[in-house]
Amino acid sequence: MNRKKLTTGDVLVYAGVILISLLIIIPLYKVLIDSLDLRTAYGMKLWPEKFGLDGYISVFTNPTLYEPFRISVVTTVIGTLVALTLSTLGAYVLIQWDMPGRNFFANLLLFTMIFNGGMIPTFLVVKELGLYNNLGSVILVPAMNVYNLVLMRNFFESIPHSLFEAADIDGASPMTIFAKIVLPLSKAALASIGLMFLVAYWNDYTNFKIYITNSDFYNFQMKLRSIILGSDLPTASGSATANTVQNAAIITAILPFMVIYPFAQKYFVTGLNIGAVKE
Repeated sequence: MNRKKLTTGDVLVYAGVILISLLIIIPLYKVLIDSLDLRTAYGMKLWPEKFGLDGYISVFTNPTLYEPFRISVVTTVIGTLVALTLSTLGAYVLIQWDMPGRNFFANLLLFTMIFNGGMIPTFLVVKELGLYNNLGSVILVPAMNVYNLVLMRNFFESIPHSLFEAADIDGASPMTIFAKIVLPLSKAALASIGLMFLVAYWNDYTNFKIYITNSDFYNFQMKLRSIILGSDLPTASGSATANTVQNAAIITAILPFMVIYPFAQKYFVTGLNIGAVKE
């Protein structure tokens, strides 16, 4: 078996990939080590000088962090379900070829990807709807994502039209076709777009900053910013230092998707590619 000889270009590409990987991994590794180190120290360490989980105990047992964490979980789960519902139903409507005005509505949605009212008009609409200082605002505003709706529509269009015709001949209603044919064939697209919504809701800081002023409704990201700035540091547990608690809070914020992504990666990549090219 002939092996391809590495060229100078290949070496530069590999070196660039390794460098970028190190730039991403090293800061995360430092934060992880500092979250397990009960001694405050500056600089890079390969392992903790004094190992302990007191930082994580402080994060999970402190009531000032528990409630924001719970709000993040609730808004992420409910928001993702609402967003997927809107995206799938909207995309399904846009592939109804005999629907009057289908192209008009599709172009209208695409227009909003380029031009929109902006932050202030959106804020005024949210306030007029009575959603200001309400978790409904941070759930509904990100749920209306035209980009993900278009991705879902492209995937639905890649499903053989003969399946729709056969189901229609058998007397299936549009919603029956949607529930029993379209959704079961869309697992990869649902997983990829669902993952994007999950990440967006979990990491949401901007919408909470704009639409929520009541600190009782702050999510974990808002609380995390206060901790990093040192203005709202929770009480350390045991031998944990302030630095340990800060880094433990950061790891707690990113840990869920560090665990989920390796299992969802194949669906994520597949979902983005399916429907991207029309035959």
